[in-house]
Amino acid sequence: MELESVIQKRRSIRRFLARDVENEKTEKILECARLCQSAKNRQPWRFMVLKGEQKDHVAEIMLNLFEQNDIEIPNYANSSKNSARVIKEAPMFILVFREDDDDHWMTGDLLSIGAAVEHICLEAVNLGLGALWIRDTVYTQKEICQSVGCESMQLVCSIAIGYPAESPNPRPRKSMDEILLKAK
Repeated sequence: MELESVIQKRRSIRRFLARDVENEKTEKILECARLCQSAKNRQPWRFMVLKGEQKDHVAEIMLNLFEQNDIEIPNYANSSKNSARVIKEAPMFILVFREDDDDHWMTGDLLSIGAAVEHICLEAVNLGLGALWIRDTVYTQKEICQSVGCESMQLVCSIAIGYPAESPNPRPRKSMDEILLKAK
C-alpha cells in the first residue's frame, strides 16, 4: 500500500475480530518500530508483546483501579475502563517502555517513542490490521510494570492490535489554517 493511502486509512480501532495476529506480521510491525528515527539515535523504546492471559491481566490491573475506595480517581481516568475492554478484545497488546534513567533525555525520548508508535500503527494498517494507541496505562503504570517484571522502566503507553471488527469514519481534523503558524 502506498504511504499516503496508509496514512489516510489509519483509524483508532476499538473493536477486533477474534483472530490471532500472525507471528510474521508481529515481526514486521516491530521491525518498523526498530528502524524508526530517534533523537541522537538513542532508540529509547523497549517493547513487550502480550497475548492471552498476560494481556488480560494488564486489563484487570487497570480495572482494579476503580475498585479502590481509598483513592479519588480523576474523571479523565474513566476512559481506562473502555481501554481495558479494548485490551481484552484485542488479540495482541504491546507495552511501550522507556528506561527510567535520565530525565535530561525525557523530551527527546518521548518524541522518539511517539514516532516509533506511529510506525507501528501505520504498519498495522499496511498489513490489514488495526491498532489503538493507548495512554490510559499511565494511571496504573507502577502496578503494570511490577506485574510484567519491568519495575525499573517507565511505561510510556501501549498499543492494542488485531484484525479490525469496525471501520470508523475519519474523525474531524482542524483545517490547515488552524494548525499552520506564520512567522512575523
